[in-house]
Amino acid sequence: MNPAIKDKLAVYAQLVRLDRPIGIYLLLWPTLWALAIAGGGAPDPWLLFVFVAGVVLMRSAGCAINDYADREIDCHVARTRERPLTCGRLQPKEALLVFAVLALLAFLLVLTTNALTVKLSLGGVLLAALYPFTKRYTYLPQVFLGAAFGWAVPMAWAAQTGEVNRITWLLYLATLLWTVAYDTLYAMVDREDDLKIGVKSTAILFGDADRLVVGILQGLFIVTLVLVGIDLEFSGIYFLGLWLAALLLAFEQWRIRYREPADCFQAFLHNHWVGAVVFFAIELNYYLS
Repeated sequence: MNPAIKDKLAVYAQLVRLDRPIGIYLLLWPTLWALAIAGGGAPDPWLLFVFVAGVVLMRSAGCAINDYADREIDCHVARTRERPLTCGRLQPKEALLVFAVLALLAFLLVLTTNALTVKLSLGGVLLAALYPFTKRYTYLPQVFLGAAFGWAVPMAWAAQTGEVNRITWLLYLATLLWTVAYDTLYAMVDREDDLKIGVKSTAILFGDADRLVVGILQGLFIVTLVLVGIDLEFSGIYFLGLWLAALLLAFEQWRIRYREPADCFQAFLHNHWVGAVVFFAIELNYYLS
């Protein structure tokens, strides 16, 4: 491969964070929860492909539009000042093009599902495009991110069943609560830089109550998943999995006890395991009951 082309592809890969897949995992797990429950433990294989591929595409698209929105901000934040747009290795119009192409590919996948899922996907694209700009106008960008990440839940449920119901929205609420909690941990990493440049976040809004509020959100997340299990009459293995997830969240609270940025970042990354535990608790419920 031509070295210039290879270098350009590497920069595009950095733009969409393929070298940092944590965002893919955190978006994927709730999607798999919804598919697993809606499919009784065995979702349609094609839908599984559509939504796994869609998660990768839309998370990548979200990174591109996020960097476009933050291109004048990232240079002031230690963690982000080496991103491609900030360094001038890519032009803003290239990031917009990447967003458009990836979103289009994801939409083409959605077109292979049903009409309700296609309609819901339009809301998903809108949320993904809106989220990066919210940190300028509200202290609640993490809520918008939760709304965007959670939107995969009703889409996956609708694709599998052709409808949405109370369980769908309980899972959506659980995803929203979980996302706000872990993205607040992420925002705590950049809090000092954000205060200097005027970027808003829940970490700034919550102030000294940040650990308390995150803990409350994490608790409500577990309670919501408990309600899902009660409504569906899940077996004890599912609730045992939720106990393990709660212990993992408690460990995160211990990890951030001093609010050190490095510890907050590791606590944020740790949520991958929380999502995985919930997924396997759901699957084991079907296969062992």
